[in-house]
Amino acid sequence: MPIYVKQGQIPAKRHITFEKDNGELYREELFSTHGFSNIYSNKYHHNMPTKALTVTPFDLSHGETWQDSLVQNYKLDSRMADKEGNFYSARNKIFFNNDVALYTAKVTQAADNFYRNAYSDEVIFVHEGEGELLSEYGRLAVKKWDYLVIPRGTIFQLKFNDYDNVRLFVIEAASMVEVPKHFRNEYGQMLESAPYCERDIRTPELQQAVVEKGEFSLICKFGDKYQETKLQWHPFDLVGWDGCVYPWAFNIQDYAPKVGQIHLPPSDHLVFTAHNFVVCNFVPRLYDFHPQSIPAPYYHNNIDSDEVLYYVDGDFMSRTGIEAGYITLHQKGVPHGPQPGKTEASVGKKETYEYAVMVDTFAPLTLTEHVSRCMSIDYNRSWLED
Repeated sequence: MPIYVKQGQIPAKRHITFEKDNGELYREELFSTHGFSNIYSNKYHHNMPTKALTVTPFDLSHGETWQDSLVQNYKLDSRMADKEGNFYSARNKIFFNNDVALYTAKVTQAADNFYRNAYSDEVIFVHEGEGELLSEYGRLAVKKWDYLVIPRGTIFQLKFNDYDNVRLFVIEAASMVEVPKHFRNEYGQMLESAPYCERDIRTPELQQAVVEKGEFSLICKFGDKYQETKLQWHPFDLVGWDGCVYPWAFNIQDYAPKVGQIHLPPSDHLVFTAHNFVVCNFVPRLYDFHPQSIPAPYYHNNIDSDEVLYYVDGDFMSRTGIEAGYITLHQKGVPHGPQPGKTEASVGKKETYEYAVMVDTFAPLTLTEHVSRCMSIDYNRSWLED
């Protein structure tokens, strides 16, 4: 996120001595992206962040590939895959390719250890639940329907106020997740025409440094492989940090949708970009105002992208039989669109109430076993008229 933030105590210059009251040095850590050529942050620790006692394997799997899946349109109830677990162990991988993996999770347990995804940025959409994201950078309050954007390599904990009803949709990106470039001017400030701005973005607030020696469990994810590292010092020992790389939050309800005279394409609902995929969202909005407009989407064929929709809340005007927590996948090369009667029913409507998160990938997605268990068998027949 290219907004510069400064928290706590930092020295006057980078890479110079920074002494504690007792004359010892704070330990500087450069947290950089794209080598040393893109955005970065500098963190100042009480102790060396490299002090590890042990590294051991950690067994955790999120779902095997469904080898016999067909290229077709899918609808599934992701809730049917729910299992017990914390914010990382409860995840079920639904779809994936080399650029992105998509998970759902019903979180039933707290996690006392720390977590780091070493190879991927994570976007955690908090469908249900409230709590806090604690990281090296500080505390970030978590609200229902927040996007939590967490850069790879960040050590964090995700805690909820209670675990009666916590549900997540997780987007794991092999590339940096960014605010779209066309939302920003040449200096990085978000444009007047952007659907959200810096005021909508929430950043961490640095807490009192935890200077504590012991054995602290850190679960590290490297692709599909997990390891447990026992740290000698508590990782949240920062006295200060500054830069442009840190976890941040944006709530879907703060997204200001565009309205057109005729139906706008899904790309006008863009919220984040990454390499080879984009994230869009659908929110309550006024409908098109041409006197002959058709608010329902036209039938379309994604010839170069797979389209995943995660349904959050509301009345989804192009389709019946959809509930919160459902997912549809419309694969490249297969046309899709409104159910019979939905086009006609939309004519004359003035507004819609719906929330959904959409991920469009520009390489085909692989399906996992969870799809075969959670799918609606007759979805492909839902366009047939009686």
